[in-house]
Amino acid sequence: MQERQPTPPLFTQVDITAGPLTGAGGAGGGDGENTRLLREILTAQDRQNELLEELVTQLSAAQKQRNQELGQWKAANPNLAQNCRVAAETLSRVQTEFLNTLTDEVNNNAEVLLDGEFMLNEFVDRFGPRLAHLNGVLQVLAQLSGPQPS
Repeated sequence: MQERQPTPPLFTQVDITAGPLTGAGGAGGGDGENTRLLREILTAQDRQNELLEELVTQLSAAQKQRNQELGQWKAANPNLAQNCRVAAETLSRVQTEFLNTLTDEVNNNAEVLLDGEFMLNEFVDRFGPRLAHLNGVLQVLAQLSGPQPS
């Protein structure tokens, strides 16, 4: 029979007290390495912050330009902008009624929709495109609409 050699323990004790690491269990020159790594991390974070600031500047500049162009369009077409507002308000009421119908349909046919893929597909085909198009048109009209009349 072979004698079993003792296996080293998987876990060792770690000293977490404050102070420099020295001696056999310490890192010796590890303080300098840790400091260097922390400086590299800080440099990388600074660069990342600079990039994020540039990105925000680019996005806000594009948004400001878009808002300015939209404002100019509204000023050049005040009647059309006002008509867009009225149409958006009307379509908003239509959308609310459509959503009432949709939710009633779901609530009244919950079991059938859960059990049958065919019925779910029919429901999505019936309501999905209309809802998506209505939302898109409503969004465009809302963006083009002028200020509310006083």
